[in-house]
Amino acid sequence: MKRIHLFEFEDLPWFPNWIRICMTRLIVVMHKKFDTSRDMAILLADLIKRTGATKIIDLCSGSGGPMIDTIALLRNQHHLEDVELVLSDLYPNLEAAKRINSSSDYIQYRTTPLDATHIDDSIQGIFTMVGSFHHMRPDQARSILAVVQSKKQPICIMEINKKFPLLLWWLFIPLSVILCLFITPLARPLTIRQLIFTYIIPVIPLCFAWDAVISSGRIYRLEDLDELLQGIKDDTYIWKKDVIEGKSEKIYLMGYPKK
Repeated sequence: MKRIHLFEFEDLPWFPNWIRICMTRLIVVMHKKFDTSRDMAILLADLIKRTGATKIIDLCSGSGGPMIDTIALLRNQHHLEDVELVLSDLYPNLEAAKRINSSSDYIQYRTTPLDATHIDDSIQGIFTMVGSFHHMRPDQARSILAVVQSKKQPICIMEINKKFPLLLWWLFIPLSVILCLFITPLARPLTIRQLIFTYIIPVIPLCFAWDAVISSGRIYRLEDLDELLQGIKDDTYIWKKDVIEGKSEKIYLMGYPKK
């Protein structure tokens, strides 16, 4: 694999969770700009029809990512009124969980940590990972794929295919800082603390920019996904992968049990 697994602030256990939450709000903004929810809804509608599963368990959800809008599209545009969503994270956003759990009958945010690399057998449904699979090292990523296959559970993984040339990484970091300054007013909820640590003490833009650029080197490209799947494929499970063109190129990997 050619991917480079440098550290991201968001992954560090000592990283202040309130900064992590502010950064995940910005990620939600970016997903809206890139129409990630629309693309995920199309893939999941197909997966639901193939498997009959109506419960979606989103891993590494952060502040909800694009999945809340995805469920709305599935229910309203794809006419899948029975679909339900469970959001989860290793570092749950308890503020978002409280807001979501009190406002929806078909979306739940787990308030206890859920490690995507250690999924309990009692948790079943369609697993999704949107913009989060690159956080996993190859052994962890391969383990996740092997586990869902062995459990005969469907999975849909999507990553925005950012392509920052290695030699230009240090140029894209300041550009990403500037981007953060422009998109922060679109973040919801927008707090005084997020404004202060964006425009007065620019901790959030610096961390956001670093993670945004470094994540481009961590993305599993199509050939990397082939390598991850080597040795775990069997005749009882189907894997599909491709690139989605659009406002931003996206890579997806979808798996489901063969009937």
